Amino acid sequence: MRESYHEELTAVVDDLVTMTDHVQVAVQEATQALLSSDLGAAEKVISDDAVLDRLHDDLEQRCFVLLARQAPVAGELRTLVAALRMVADLARMGDLAAHIAKIARMRYPRSAVPESMRPNFQRMSTLASEMVEIAGRTLKERNVLDAQKMADHDEEVDDLRTHQFRVLLDDSWSHGVEAAVDCALLGRYYERIADHSVLMGSRVIYIVTGLHPDGENWTIA
Repeated sequence: MRESYHEELTAVVDDLVTMTDHVQVAVQEATQALLSSDLGAAEKVISDDAVLDRLHDDLEQRCFVLLARQAPVAGELRTLVAALRMVADLARMGDLAAHIAKIARMRYPRSAVPESMRPNFQRMSTLASEMVEIAGRTLKERNVLDAQKMADHDEEVDDLRTHQFRVLLDDSWSHGVEAAVDCALLGRYYERIADHSVLMGSRVIYIVTGLHPDGENWTIA
């Protein structure tokens, strides 16, 4: 009975890693839709969000069943509690990628991002995608050192976001209100993807050490 329980717990973590892979693809494809005006990529991200929602529902239910039937303790309990939170983080990241794709679709065949803002969004999207990948890898490998590095990546994302606001609010902005609103929303979506990735990293640290990381660079939720 206990052996079966450990197999089920391992399967939950493995499927969380798989879900992380799906989310990273969604972020990359949403960025392709945004920066390359790729309507097909936008439609794919939007439709595939339903797959992530189903993965979320399945994993959440399995975690609840294990909690209710197996009375986990210590590291097992930490893993299940963290898994419930991580699956919510991943579902939200999928939603945010879909929001990016919807803006790309809405502005097609134009780009929602003015040329002057493209380097900023390219860097921000690269960081967000890398952070999702790191989150999945740290979960798979229980790598606390890699997880601890994620707060530094998030700080760069925050700096990019601050720069966006400076550009959008500057008197020299010439792209109109619509583009300003699009960029403000898109920046927020990428920033939140990064935040949820950091949260996943903090949950891995909690699983391994039993402690939550502290410091001003760590997102709290």
